[in-house]
Amino acid sequence: MKEQSHASVRDVFSLPVIVAALGYFVDIYDLVLFSIVRVPSLKSFGLEGKALIDYGVFLLNMQMIGMLVGGILWGWLGDVKGRLKIMFGSILIYSLANFANGLVTTLPAYAVMRFIAGVGLAGELGAGITLVSEVLHTKIRGYGTMLVASIGVTGAILANAVATHYDWRTAFFIGGGLGLMLLIARIRISESGMFQSMESSSGISKGNMLALFTSRDRFFRYLNSILIGVPIWFVVGVLITFSPEFATALGTTGPVSAGNAVMFCYLGLVFGDLSSGLLSQVLKSRKKAVLVFLVLIIASITLFFRQGPATPAVFYAICAALGFSGGYWAIFVTVAAEQFGTNLRATVATTVPNFVRGMVVPITMLFQFTRGQFGLEGGAIIVGVICMVAAFVSLAALEETFHKDLDYFEEFM
Repeated sequence: MKEQSHASVRDVFSLPVIVAALGYFVDIYDLVLFSIVRVPSLKSFGLEGKALIDYGVFLLNMQMIGMLVGGILWGWLGDVKGRLKIMFGSILIYSLANFANGLVTTLPAYAVMRFIAGVGLAGELGAGITLVSEVLHTKIRGYGTMLVASIGVTGAILANAVATHYDWRTAFFIGGGLGLMLLIARIRISESGMFQSMESSSGISKGNMLALFTSRDRFFRYLNSILIGVPIWFVVGVLITFSPEFATALGTTGPVSAGNAVMFCYLGLVFGDLSSGLLSQVLKSRKKAVLVFLVLIIASITLFFRQGPATPAVFYAICAALGFSGGYWAIFVTVAAEQFGTNLRATVATTVPNFVRGMVVPITMLFQFTRGQFGLEGGAIIVGVICMVAAFVSLAALEETFHKDLDYFEEFM
C-alpha cells in the first residue's frame, strides 16, 4: 500500500496521531515520575545522604535495563504482530506496574517494579512514531511526530504537579489510572496500511533484529541512529536527575528540587520538540534540524556550568534551556524509523530510543567513576564531551530522509 497521494493538515490531527500522543504523554509521566519522587520515596525507606544518590542510580538503572529488554521485545512484536498490539500491551504493563510501584514496601520490590515498568514503557514511543510515520503523507509526517512529542513531554509537567500535591505512592496510582483510561481510546484505531500490506505478502522476513548486525551498512545505520540521541539523556539522566546536588556544588543561593528541575526541563522540551519539528519542515531536512539542536545543547551545557552562585530561578531557567536544546527527541526517533524498511521499522523505532535511554546506565556509571576522580562538575563535563562527540560523528554519517518514501522492505541475504 503506497502512501496517500495527498497531504492535508487535518490528517495531522487524526485519531492515530492523537492517541499516539496521549500514549506518549502517559509514558513520559511515568518515565520521569521516579526522578521527581526519588528523594521522598527513598527517604520513606529510611535512606539519607549519599545513599539517596547511590540507590537512586541503582533504581534508575533497573528501570533503564527494563527498557532495554522491553525495547527488543516490543520492537520484534511490532514488526511481527503489528504496531497497535504493542501499543496496547506496553501501556497495559506499565499501567499495572505503576499501581504496583505505589504498593512496594521494600527496596528490592521497588527495584523489581521499576524494571517491569521499564519493560512496559519501552514500547509506546517507537510504536507511536512508526504508526504515525506510516499513516501520514511524506510532506506532513514531520508535523505528526512533532505533535506526538510535544503533547507527550507535557506528561512530565503533570507528573511534577501531581507529585507536589500528593504522596509519592498516590502519584504512581494516578499514573496507572491514566494509562488504563487510555486503553479505551485504542479500540477505534486501525493498523498501519503499510503493515497490513506486508502482512499479506509472503516470504518477507519481519522483525529480524539479528539482520541489524549481519550487514555492515544496516549496523552502522542502526548504531548512528542511537548515538545522535545520547546527549539528550546525558542532560536528563545526569544534569537534571541530580540537579539538587549540582545546585549545591555550583553555589546556587537557595534550595533546588529535582521535581521543579524536571518540570522546567520538560517544559523546555515541549517548545524544543515543536521548534525542531517545524525547523525540519522549513529546512526540509532532518539532519540540519538535529545539527542545530546539538549546537544548542553545547551552548546550554556551557551555560549550566558557568552560571556561578545564581538564584534558584536562574537555575530553573537554565534547566528549561537544557530541555529546549534537547527537544529533538521526536526528530531523532523519526530519523531512525525512516532509515529502515517496513519489515524492520518498528524494531528499529522501538529499540533505538530505548537503547538511548538505556545508555543512561553506562553514562551514570561513567559519571560515578569520573565524579570520584574529577569531582561532580569535572566528571559530568567529561561524560558530556564524550556524548557530544559521538553524536556529531554519527549525524554526519547518516542519510537524509526527509523526502524518503517509506513503503519498501529491507532485503536480507
